[in-house]
Amino acid sequence: MYAERASRLSGAVVWTNTPSGPGRPGTGRILPDGCMDLLWNDGRLLVAGPDSTAYVTEGAPSGWAGLRFYPGTAPAYLGVPAHELRDRRVELAELWSPALVRRLTARVNAAADPASGLEEVALERAADVERPDPLLRRVVVALDAGQPVAATADELGLGARQLHRRSLTAFGYGPKTLARVLRLQRALALARDGVPFAATAARTGYADQAHLARDVRELAGLPLGELLDGR
Repeated sequence: MYAERASRLSGAVVWTNTPSGPGRPGTGRILPDGCMDLLWNDGRLLVAGPDSTAYVTEGAPSGWAGLRFYPGTAPAYLGVPAHELRDRRVELAELWSPALVRRLTARVNAAADPASGLEEVALERAADVERPDPLLRRVVVALDAGQPVAATADELGLGARQLHRRSLTAFGYGPKTLARVLRLQRALALARDGVPFAATAARTGYADQAHLARDVRELAGLPLGELLDGR
């Protein structure tokens, strides 16, 4: 069962995913959303980088907890450029001191629940580092509203190359890829609510339904109808 709540850390969501029973090994699909996560799984701490396409998982179900950071915010807390973690899952000890991670892991494992333990770790870290650049939030808001990349750069007073460079560090990929990922999420939200595919394409800025179908297959790895059937 999946559950989430707003975190006490601004710009983050706390979530848990607990198997409902002793399930069989299978395949899961995590779709790109521009976010990064601090993860707990079976007593380990990991980091999920930003995905550019669907991340496919295999194996028996297990318990997970996570802190999902709003696009562009995690690098400030983790101290690592997002592009170095693109399409990767890594042990936190690869990014921070192994001795520190051992102490943090023990704290999270001893917490009332791993999700709350992760949140406490993130809150303490946030108190010791500079806050994410608010300009990055403006980039996300503009692109998520369907504003063209060039217009977004002009509005923020950035050159195209400067915006691209800052986007790689903050989001893990350039602004055009981020815009595609955000548009995919908007389209899926509408389609899941029952909006016809053609109307979904028109309302989210695709040229037509065929364009929507191609983008979904490229980013999610499945046709839209099949993706919705699997939820």
